[in-house]
Amino acid sequence: MSIREMRGMRFTPLTEEDRKRNAYLDHVNHAPYFTIFLVIGGVFCLFTIAMLLAAF
Repeated sequence: MSIREMRGMRFTPLTEEDRKRNAYLDHVNHAPYFTIFLVIGGVFCLFTIAMLLAAF
């Protein structure tokens, strides 16, 4: 997007529909951090157990 196109933009206040959409996205659209850490922890534990079993 060029500077010339940016000058033509008009910013208007949010409508009630925009506010509802933003609230919905704020509520729903989050990364699943708990699941990510759970999977990483599980892989780490399995790797550790496999290394311990292989060593003995």
